[in-house]
Amino acid sequence: MVKFLLSRPIAVGMTFLALLIFSVIMFRTLPISLLPPIDVPQIIIKVNYPNTSPESIERNVLKPIREGMVTLNGLQDIESKAGSEVGNVRLTFDFQTKMELAYIEVNEKIDRLTNSLPDDMPRPQVVRINSNDIPIVRLQIIPKEGVDYAEVSLLTENVIKKRLEQLDGVALVDINGRQERVIAVTPNKPVMSGLGFMESDLVQAIQDGNRELPGISVEDGQFRYYLRLASKLETAEDVGNLPVRGPEGNTVLLSKIAKVNHTLSKPTGYHLFKGKESLVVTVHKQTAAKMNETMPLIYEAVELFKEDYPQVDFELTQDQSSLLNAGINNLQTSLFFGGLFAFAILFVFMGNYRMPIIIGISLPASLVISFMVFYFFNISINVISLSGLALGLGMLIDNAIIVLDNINRKREEGFSLFEACVVGVNEVQSALISSVLTTLAVFVPLVFLSGVAGALFYDQAVSVAAILSVSLLVAFILLPLLYFLLFKNKDKQSVKEDSRLFRGMLKGYKLLFKRFFTRPGLSLIVLFLLIPLLLASIQFLKVEGLPPVEKFDVLISLDWNEPINASQNKNRIQHLLEQLEGKFTVAESDIGLRQFILYEGENAIQQADLYLMFANQTDKENVTRQLQQFFIKQFPQASIEIKDAPNAFDQLFSSNRPNFEVRFKNTETKRSVGPNQMNALMENFPVKDWSKGPGLQEGASVIFKTDLEKLALYGLEVNQLITSIERLFGDYLITDIRQFGEIIPIRLRNDQLDFQSLLKRNFIHGEEGVAYALDEFITANYDTHYKFVTADRSGIFQSVNLNITEPTSYEDEIRSWAVNENLTVNFAGQYFEDQETIKQLMGILMVSILLLYFILAAQFESFLQPLIVIFTLPLGVGGAFLVLWLTGTSLNVMSAIGLVVMLGIMVNDAILKIDTINRLRVNYRANGIVGKEALTKALYRAGEIRLKPIVMTSITTILALVPVVFSAGLGADLQRPLVFSVIGGLTIGTFTALYFVPLAYYFLSGESGSVKFGDER
Repeated sequence: MVKFLLSRPIAVGMTFLALLIFSVIMFRTLPISLLPPIDVPQIIIKVNYPNTSPESIERNVLKPIREGMVTLNGLQDIESKAGSEVGNVRLTFDFQTKMELAYIEVNEKIDRLTNSLPDDMPRPQVVRINSNDIPIVRLQIIPKEGVDYAEVSLLTENVIKKRLEQLDGVALVDINGRQERVIAVTPNKPVMSGLGFMESDLVQAIQDGNRELPGISVEDGQFRYYLRLASKLETAEDVGNLPVRGPEGNTVLLSKIAKVNHTLSKPTGYHLFKGKESLVVTVHKQTAAKMNETMPLIYEAVELFKEDYPQVDFELTQDQSSLLNAGINNLQTSLFFGGLFAFAILFVFMGNYRMPIIIGISLPASLVISFMVFYFFNISINVISLSGLALGLGMLIDNAIIVLDNINRKREEGFSLFEACVVGVNEVQSALISSVLTTLAVFVPLVFLSGVAGALFYDQAVSVAAILSVSLLVAFILLPLLYFLLFKNKDKQSVKEDSRLFRGMLKGYKLLFKRFFTRPGLSLIVLFLLIPLLLASIQFLKVEGLPPVEKFDVLISLDWNEPINASQNKNRIQHLLEQLEGKFTVAESDIGLRQFILYEGENAIQQADLYLMFANQTDKENVTRQLQQFFIKQFPQASIEIKDAPNAFDQLFSSNRPNFEVRFKNTETKRSVGPNQMNALMENFPVKDWSKGPGLQEGASVIFKTDLEKLALYGLEVNQLITSIERLFGDYLITDIRQFGEIIPIRLRNDQLDFQSLLKRNFIHGEEGVAYALDEFITANYDTHYKFVTADRSGIFQSVNLNITEPTSYEDEIRSWAVNENLTVNFAGQYFEDQETIKQLMGILMVSILLLYFILAAQFESFLQPLIVIFTLPLGVGGAFLVLWLTGTSLNVMSAIGLVVMLGIMVNDAILKIDTINRLRVNYRANGIVGKEALTKALYRAGEIRLKPIVMTSITTILALVPVVFSAGLGADLQRPLVFSVIGGLTIGTFTALYFVPLAYYFLSGESGSVKFGDER
């Protein structure tokens, strides 16, 4: 095949040119994202029910929803959590479930359940989680001094949001911090009492004044007209001018007995930016959009906003494209330095400028053609797929060096240029194919990992397979063609002798090689003993997810654990920021309930998230210590978590689930066990180191107990009392004014006093208009209650989280404790998912090793020789562990990727060396040299032949990565563990390929004995 293609250089050249052109065209259509579009198999149903207790939300809302969802296809688990005024149901599906269909099915079931849910509750929101839901940037909108906040809310909702959504690539714009304008009606109780008016008269007058005719039409000759009432309300003045009719028939204007004014709605949450009340807009990109093209459009739009809306300040924060830019820069750096050092090393070792030119053409060509594979497999350009390309670049350079060196050697042996190209490629063809297949044998099985990890590995596996397949195509066709064309008019003398540097290395290699083979048995034992010694360094390594990146920002998650309202929460955060004034560069806070459509975290009025950005690490550490001391002194009851602000990776992989959760249920009452009883039960709990789960967290509450007997005695209805309480303490909605798409609620407001005073000063009217104070029928008591009610498929549960290293060792004792206390118990948490993932990884590892063995056995036609390659792997891995330990680097995702890069190159070198030994033994036998003599000659000669490409590949790869060690920034922080893994593994791996492989081959051949080497070829 190579011979045929080389004889048609124009056809091959045009084919590659066409491939490059089509690849560039396809590359321009590829979406560019931070992460691949991954559907997390979860759907969250969010409930917002103002002025409602957790128990009421669980009983009236969440329980019907859970019961209605149990028949969903692919449903794996269902959990709910009810809090004060809010609740959510989390549905977890099998990973194979089509989440688009599941989302539609959940919405259909919610629509069917609407009639069984409370009438005054808004429809539950259904949120589907996808990696594209992670915002690419946040836009801060800060009203200037004296600007109406409600007007800015309308501007953001009706103008800015729509202008951003019109940008190419923007899918959704989400807003938090909105405050709507309302018309507040505050009754003047003394005046109303003196005139004999009741609140119900006032409410009825407003509702009557805002009625609309229900589609009534009249005819006038041949024409038909629809009627509308001219008395419909539009402004606060219209409301104040409404006539109110009293029980005795007297009529007064509403403004005489109540104060009517425009104001802001009672807030349940705030957003602060640099301590000022503001709005925040999160921008989400379309799946097929290119982030690097969308972000400049957003920045341009914000500059226009600053000109068009001078009454508002704008600022962009938390730009997630920095991670993508880091990935692209890493690939560019790898390509640039890889090509540069490959050029230099080839020039030094080959002494010819044409060789580096061939590498310089083939590397970019391979990379560009790889994007054609991306197009056909629907892979976007993202951090994961780019890391796969970076993985393949090492083997790409390796393959190119091996082919060029082999062609060059054939010319040295006297072959013509054409024959040297053909024979040089054919000799290493099967070995290179095997090395690529062995690398894919490691990657492809990882696709079958369940969960998000498996979905991410799909992109990486495809990108690695793409660049490795293309590298073979280039190595077998384009490289020999370029070599043939560049050396076509040169004679054999143009192939220079080895450089003085390489001759010195060859001399040292031969000397050490003979030393090893003077006592081969001892040498092999020493190398085998190195395996456990090197691998033992793993116990000193810290295991992490992503490498620790130097971050100058923190996220403080707060729960005050007090029954405060949103305004008090905001005041506390502002006071905290005043204490830290001048110590941070950016401060951003989401307080209370979030208004984001896509927010799927916990929602509670007493909670807040505070984001702080610092100028340097020292400021960050100092403020973190100051914050911890502040809360210990000022708010010891508050729960506080201070951590590095999560990036997109953290948000995708983070789990809110506890590590090991013990859940217990009262099967008799089907309700939560009371706080006093539960505290007594937990005294005998077998594990001492535990923390309360959400269902056991307590909070203060006020309980109103009604005197039904007295109500009946005075001829009053319970509904009258309940309506009075709703109007008094709730944010009572009278009606809405709807005009031009804007909705202005009219709400009844009462004096902001303590509840005992309000009960004394407000009345309920009985027969003949007799007024009775509300406190006549209501007794108020303080009590503690559970802040949350948690439930799963089988009902309400309460839980504790175990904070110990071996939680499963207590399972039997916990079960015995539960039986004694008449509880049922089960276990849940991230621990079990992690254990399942580890089991899957172990299974995948075994499959990978078996595939590796099968491929090598087929390549070598031997059952023993593949073991040589497999035993080289622990030496390389141990070398990588050693360097990671010496440099103080953790074992993380990036260092693991570095291990795979290094192992791919090591396996490549080992396969080629064994293949060369086998080929030489066959040649020697054909020339009448057999037995041990053929073996020793083959081992010696194969070492000489393979020394140059092995050393060149290792030095090129290591030198290409060294600049990253001395670089700074996000990209360098991410890549540094990968670099240390590759450097450590290749340093040991090069030594292994040079000496361990021939020693192991020598003993497995069955022809071992004393060895003598000469310099014969």
